[in-house]
Amino acid sequence: MVHGNAFVQFLYESGGIHHGGHQGGSINWVMGMARRPVGQGRFGVRLGASIEPWTLPGCGYPNLLATGEMCDGDTIHDIQHPHDLFMELAADYDRPLAGSLRWQVYAGLAGEPALGPPGFPHRLSSMSNPIAPIGHHWLDSTHISFGLITTGIYDKRWKAEMSVFNGREPDEHRADFDLDALDSISGRLWFLPSDRLALQVSAAHLTEAEAEFPPEPRADVNRFTASATYHRPSRDGTWATTVAYGMNSETGVIPGGRLDELTHAVLVEGTLSPNERHSWFGRFEIVGKPAHDLHAHEFITEVFTVGKLQGGYARYFKTWRGLQPGVGGTGSLSFVPEELSSRYNGRVAPGFGVFVTLRPARHVM
Repeated sequence: MVHGNAFVQFLYESGGIHHGGHQGGSINWVMGMARRPVGQGRFGVRLGASIEPWTLPGCGYPNLLATGEMCDGDTIHDIQHPHDLFMELAADYDRPLAGSLRWQVYAGLAGEPALGPPGFPHRLSSMSNPIAPIGHHWLDSTHISFGLITTGIYDKRWKAEMSVFNGREPDEHRADFDLDALDSISGRLWFLPSDRLALQVSAAHLTEAEAEFPPEPRADVNRFTASATYHRPSRDGTWATTVAYGMNSETGVIPGGRLDELTHAVLVEGTLSPNERHSWFGRFEIVGKPAHDLHAHEFITEVFTVGKLQGGYARYFKTWRGLQPGVGGTGSLSFVPEELSSRYNGRVAPGFGVFVTLRPARHVM
């Protein structure tokens, strides 16, 4: 199995000289999986990769209100960081236990622990959307963890999993493996009440997850997530929607005081593809962003409620050699409270983007 997306895009975000910006570049990723029977079970290998370290200039692409990770010795804000070269390098094995009950183990140098909904590049509700959610670090940022072991049991309608993993966010050197101790832990429970609806709840303790302003130590994070994803396939297309909630309880040290914050994020996103040629996508988020994440240092430990409405359209063309090209556009509105309006040239900051895209053609096995 292979899937992926490659965009060549131009993005513009308003919001002032320090927060807006424009950039041309390429957002991209590819994932592959191979599986075969071994004994009574099945053995599989997985590889995920991106060349964004070389196709996104600077610290990443403009994305107002996005935060998380480090670049050039400081924390990133209003920019979405690139993916690492190796997003996944892992193997899994599963076998029957009793009746329809199965056991699975998954481990790798890079991969996704049992925490949160699937990462945004892999959700059908956002696969046509090139832009990352601003609540990424509340929901699915662990989709690239360098070092993990997961085990679980599952049946047709449910799955229970547990992971030990390295919960530290990757550094700014995107082509290496940021391996460290497997001292974070998570658990996740999936329930599928029907073939179209998937529900999950998960929780984790992430040791030294978030980098803070140097020379302060990294912060520990306790995270809880819940999500519901609904897929409605048709003969020629799909409608997919995800509703998700994330909560971070973060402890550490920041300039000016002790960090002890409880913040929340809510996401609603969807993609409507009536056929293989047309895809409409949209996302709305409300997130509690700490002032220091947005570099609003004068407010020290305050948490601001911000929001973002983003959506767009992609037009795909005839398949060529198993690949499907397309063109599209996206627009956004970023919402900030009055206290931040002078930093973003008003309480509402618009943005837009245009792109060409290339993806593997849809196929059925």
